[in-house]
Amino acid sequence: MEKILFGVAKQWIAGNTIDDALSAGQNSYKNGMGVIINKLGEYHTSKNLIENTISEYKTVMESFRKWKVSGAISVKPTQIGLMKSKKECLMNFEALINSATKSQSFVWIDMESSDHTDETIQIYENLLARYERLGIAIQANLLRSEGDLADLLSIGGKIRLVKGAYREDSNVAFKSKQKVDQNYLRLMSILFESGNEFGIATHDGAMISSAVALAKKYEKKFEFQMLRGIRDELKPVLIKKGFSLSEYIPYGTNWLPYSIRRLKERKRNILLLGSSFLQQKAKPLGI
Repeated sequence: MEKILFGVAKQWIAGNTIDDALSAGQNSYKNGMGVIINKLGEYHTSKNLIENTISEYKTVMESFRKWKVSGAISVKPTQIGLMKSKKECLMNFEALINSATKSQSFVWIDMESSDHTDETIQIYENLLARYERLGIAIQANLLRSEGDLADLLSIGGKIRLVKGAYREDSNVAFKSKQKVDQNYLRLMSILFESGNEFGIATHDGAMISSAVALAKKYEKKFEFQMLRGIRDELKPVLIKKGFSLSEYIPYGTNWLPYSIRRLKERKRNILLLGSSFLQQKAKPLGI
């Protein structure tokens, strides 16, 4: 079963090494896309593992210019110390920010399960006062996200809007696809009305079409963000229309938990993977 899943997962995972990720990123950049690189792994408690993760992210950022890539990194707080303490995680993010400053790289802070939402936002608010090229993910499936979004926009936060991939209880999250989609559209409208420099991270045709329509009404700096290997038939269409687009490129050996979440996140993802894998034409969008 694991071999079968890996055969599917390798469509969006660049490989095991930094060079695999940068090579994939170089290909994305040649095709007119920005690059967001994520080292797979989460919930680290080992000092060596945390230090190695930080070191690899630094190497990625230092290598962007050499590989001629316009790139960013995306970091999970539990990768770099949040499981030990918020203080340690903040200190480790500060080390990454120092490296990002030298290379002028953008840093995205990933959002994980709702158990970590408060601490993740607190870390982001602390760091944003010192480094502007910093963004945070907001999950449309969480009931609290509209309030979080308003608070973050009030301090100039840069947002990546995602649907959310973690299994949550009904007291903290919308459970139906319809309600998650409705909230995604509501939060996206708020971003276009009140935000700037944000990412619309989705493969959902309806969400993309709505973003295109909102972009005609509001002149905002934003980009679409999609996983490597998914909706490849649509990406050049959006770029040709003048939209910015970045590919999210995961790499590393710890691919199994991430891949299972991607497939469980929405049944639609399985269909999109199959469509992309077979290189079939997607249903036309209103763009």
